[in-house]
Amino acid sequence: MGGRPKWLRWLVPMAVLAALFAFLPWLAGDRPESESGGERTSSGADAGEERRYKMAAVRRDAEMTAQLCTLECSKEFRALPADADGGQLRRLLAHHPHMAYVRVRARGGGTTEAGEMPKGIADWNAHLAKAEAAAKVGRTYVSDPVRRNGSRYIVLAVPSADGAGTVSGIIRQDIVDEVEQRQFKYLRIVPYPAEGRYKIESARPNSTEDITVRTGEDNGAASHYHANEAVVRFREAPTEAEIEAILKDIDGVSVRRVGYAHVFTSRSMETEELIAYFRERWNPVYVEPHYLYLANGLRGKFPRGAGGRMDAPDRITAADGDGTKARTADGVLKARADEDADGGAIVPNDQFYGPYQWNLPAIGTERGWALSRGSDDVVIAVLDTGVQLDHPDLRGRIAEGVNLVGEGDPEDDVGHGTHVAGIIAATVNNGEGVAGLSWRGRIMPVKVLDSTGSGSAYSVAEGIIWATDRGADVINMSLGNYASSEFLHDAVKYAYDHGVVLVAASGNDNTDQPGYPAAYPEVFAVAATDAADNRAPYSNYGDYIDAAAPGDAIASTYTGSRYAALSGTSMASPHAAALAGLIKSVNPDLTNEEIMDIMRKTAVDLGDKGYDMYFGYGRIDVRRALEAAEQTANTLGGFPVRFERRIEALRHRFGLGMAE
Repeated sequence: MGGRPKWLRWLVPMAVLAALFAFLPWLAGDRPESESGGERTSSGADAGEERRYKMAAVRRDAEMTAQLCTLECSKEFRALPADADGGQLRRLLAHHPHMAYVRVRARGGGTTEAGEMPKGIADWNAHLAKAEAAAKVGRTYVSDPVRRNGSRYIVLAVPSADGAGTVSGIIRQDIVDEVEQRQFKYLRIVPYPAEGRYKIESARPNSTEDITVRTGEDNGAASHYHANEAVVRFREAPTEAEIEAILKDIDGVSVRRVGYAHVFTSRSMETEELIAYFRERWNPVYVEPHYLYLANGLRGKFPRGAGGRMDAPDRITAADGDGTKARTADGVLKARADEDADGGAIVPNDQFYGPYQWNLPAIGTERGWALSRGSDDVVIAVLDTGVQLDHPDLRGRIAEGVNLVGEGDPEDDVGHGTHVAGIIAATVNNGEGVAGLSWRGRIMPVKVLDSTGSGSAYSVAEGIIWATDRGADVINMSLGNYASSEFLHDAVKYAYDHGVVLVAASGNDNTDQPGYPAAYPEVFAVAATDAADNRAPYSNYGDYIDAAAPGDAIASTYTGSRYAALSGTSMASPHAAALAGLIKSVNPDLTNEEIMDIMRKTAVDLGDKGYDMYFGYGRIDVRRALEAAEQTANTLGGFPVRFERRIEALRHRFGLGMAE
């Protein structure tokens, strides 16, 4: 967000400005004011062309997800020796439930097996024998998919780890259908959410004017709200007796409070009637619909060869273990001096990194890791569908979280939140899966979206406040709605005033209609780019965009201890959130606005020169941002401010009060 009106700049003498820029090179960049006073509309491809593009993406998504599943299973099979026992196989199946059946055959004739062959096909053994024949001569065998009883299966076989036999199995690839079905919603090919699931109404943004969403394209001009609810912020908090009287007046079912606001639910009154009642009787600060917020992810296409690239001669491959790690006194993980002496990059050994993760090298991450790989003290909250808490590639990276839309732990029942979390913090250099942007730091899973990928303004606002009160440094929100909610904005301002960096996805409807929370001035709004640094065709745009980040065909963690390639501004946003965490690891004394300014000022300019509505200030760059953060940490001009902050922190810790 821009911190000062443009006219104020001209009141400051140029000499003073020059001095300021010498000591504070990363001052805030104002977002340009909107020059359009009319209704915002979608642009780009017509509806038919856009639908064809999205349908093609669905097919590519399914193909790519199947490939990731096959590669992961192949790696696990190749780790088994010919003398593997039944216990090893059973543990493998328990860890990978999509493996229906596995058997190991030694050349001497011994066979060990676990699991069950799916019913409905009598000749599974014939399929397995064909696969094992290929594996005996050193080849990997992958069958065409077979469908039985509503599931998709493949037969897979590889040579055993010691070359003394074969490992074959039957793999259930239901993830392919799962991703395909959800993509129809997240790519907005079908109306989403379906009206009726929550007694939801679709309306024109910032109004209760009813509209019908018949096609996916209609989503770009609609917001959604709960039909029998209203959110109210009173000028004075009502007493219990007044609350009871209100519930009687509105035929109320319930009332919930979060922050300054109350959410009232009526049995019989609709939202417009509730709004009229509160305005007439209570003269509130505001009363508005209870809006619904939706995940902004797309199940993503993965261009063939998108991640393939030749290794540069100055890249340094990170070794296993702690041999390449050196820690500073404040817990920041840094590269060893011999790694970054020539500015060389650090390339991790994660299985899918080289062939598929084009996104991290594209934003200067490998060279940025030579400056910092994160801090154990940094916590990034992911407000989403939850996170798979025991995913092997997120082991040790999960902080305490909360489920605000149901009972129990904040487990992910969709996959969206787990994918977002992996982009930020998947374990790096462990030889498996994918690499996250940060080697250190923790993810705080805050489940605010349910199994449909949607949640209310109440759950999102509650999640923001919950994460803020429990020490989150950064909050990522890969979700949105086209209506500006004062209720949600109150929660955003609460977090911002407490120093939290808030990052949000712009949306996936290829429209300049502002999406919220991304368009709030306190939030860092992120658009999506592809592997060629073009704007992703679905990415929303407008004068509220701060920067862009990779969002097309991003490989990351997924539920069921699996991996998937997804696309969307939902995937772009966590790149920026992770970068905010890395910046804070370099200089913990930076304010949230200073961190956002660094990301803006160090972005690589794309599109029209300077700020533009498609890329904001440009595509984020990890190396440049961390260099800028180091400069702020080392500059003499920043010392008095940092010293004062540390003194105040010590006063607070020891109960001495604030300095006069």
